[in-house]
Parts: sequence; structure tokens; C-alpha cells
Amino acid sequence: MESYNKRIPEDRYTEFLKCMPQVSVELFLVDDGKVLLAKRVNKPLRGEWFWPGGRLYRGEKLEEAVHRIAREELSIEVKIEEQLGVYSHFWNESPFENVESVHTVNIVYRVRPVEDVKNINLDDQHEDYKFISEIEPGLHKYVKRYMNDSGIFD
Repeated sequence: MESYNKRIPEDRYTEFLKCMPQVSVELFLVDDGKVLLAKRVNKPLRGEWFWPGGRLYRGEKLEEAVHRIAREELSIEVKIEEQLGVYSHFWNESPFENVESVHTVNIVYRVRPVEDVKNINLDDQHEDYKFISEIEPGLHKYVKRYMNDSGIFD
């Protein structure tokens, strides 16, 4: 099946978001025992530290999405270590004025960078990034859940 990676017209996309969950792939990037978080620019979670991630394209294999998202959002190549799990998120906000809330199904992959992570260049969806070595106070509940489920800081 050919991948559909074209921009969907906003009116069609918002109608989809009003009645169906969006499937997303998220990167739990670990380097030297630390986990990468990126500060979001867009809703939902504008200004929060979260994972790089994005929607899965129709016809795109999950592993292909992992590599695409790493290139597009971080400008790096990654090696997939494992699929951490599948989560369901419920957001009380949306990037669109006429959509009150969004439901996402998130497939999370633990990855590591292929090369030195000093070369991270963020896309326009993120304004900053950091690596953390513990679960910090104030992190979003979904971030804490992934960290706890992964056992990274046990």
C-alpha cells in the first residue's frame, strides 16, 4: 500500500478528529541513561515537556514512522530498541479552534540515537529539548506513566 503523506485539508482533518482517534507514534529516546523531552509549541500541551511524536500516515509501517519522526522532528537517525506499549490519551484541547478535544492512540517506541545527540535540530513544533535522569516534579502525567512503565530510572 502506498503511504499517504500529503497535508489533509483542515476542514476534513478537524471533522476526523471530532469523531475518531488519531493514531500517533512517539519516541522514547534514551541516551546514556537519560531520556529526551522536547518542549511543545502547539496544542495540546503547549509549553509542556513531552516526547517527540506524530501521526501515523495511512500505509506507513510503524517502524518507518519512528525513523521519519526522528528525522523530521529531531534531525537525527535512531535505532529502535523495542515497542514500549500502546496508550490512549485524552486531551481537553486541540490545535484547532472548532475541535474541543482530541483522542489519540499512542504507540511508543524506545529508541537510541545512532550518532552523537549534540546534533539535534528541532522542528517548528518544539522550542527546546533536554535530557533528564529522573522523573522531575511537574512533568505531565503521561510522561510520568511512560517513565514508570519503562523502568528506566528504577
